[in-house]
Amino acid sequence: MENKFQPRLIVLGISLLLGLSLLGYFIFKGLKTFSDKDRVVTVKGLAEMNMKATSATIALNFSLSSDDLQDIIRQTENKKNAIVAYLTSKGYSKSDVSVGKIDVTDRQRYYETQWSNGEQVQVKIDRYTITQSLSVQSKDVESTEDKTAQIKLDLVSKDLTSNIYANYTFPELNSIKPQLIAESTKNARIAGEQFANDSQAELGKIKTASQGQISIAGNYYYDEEATEVPKEPYLQKARVVSTIVFFLE
Repeated sequence: MENKFQPRLIVLGISLLLGLSLLGYFIFKGLKTFSDKDRVVTVKGLAEMNMKATSATIALNFSLSSDDLQDIIRQTENKKNAIVAYLTSKGYSKSDVSVGKIDVTDRQRYYETQWSNGEQVQVKIDRYTITQSLSVQSKDVESTEDKTAQIKLDLVSKDLTSNIYANYTFPELNSIKPQLIAESTKNARIAGEQFANDSQAELGKIKTASQGQISIAGNYYYDEEATEVPKEPYLQKARVVSTIVFFLE
């Protein structure tokens, strides 16, 4: 009887031993995996990109005031025609020049209260004010500032003083957003790999990722964290910082 059951006992013992070994292995792997989930590194990836304006315009506007509405309308028309004539003499075609509608302000009162020498006094003011605006399409965005300064100087010399400034149109942020995010993610991974190498570990998959808000720095926008803000008015710097958490293996 002993010889009959002895092989079965040996097989059962081997099976039990293998089962316990496999159970211990999987428990070990499970505990290791659970432990590895706590081994992470959080890094930030920076991406910056210069955006060049796609178009530019030179804006001009001036105001005249008087108590005589018809007279001020005539003065405004004469000044507008003189400015358009100057622009066409400089090589701008009439199709490049846009003339806006005049804006008329009627104060309906002839005096207003102002402070003078510590006391309030009544000051005579013109009843009507007319504002006229014009704009010129600039074909070269890089030379627009120089052209604006020259036009302003020329109009002053012709007694056609106006408020003149340049406007720029930049690409939509959505057109560069994918490239910025890809670059910031790449830079974050580089930083993570450096940390992993220093820790004698390997960088794993992404656990979580968050993309910061895209900020703009330039002549019209200010971002104190941006580096080397473009001085040229036709350039803007787009900047984004992504925060990514990687597993360490």
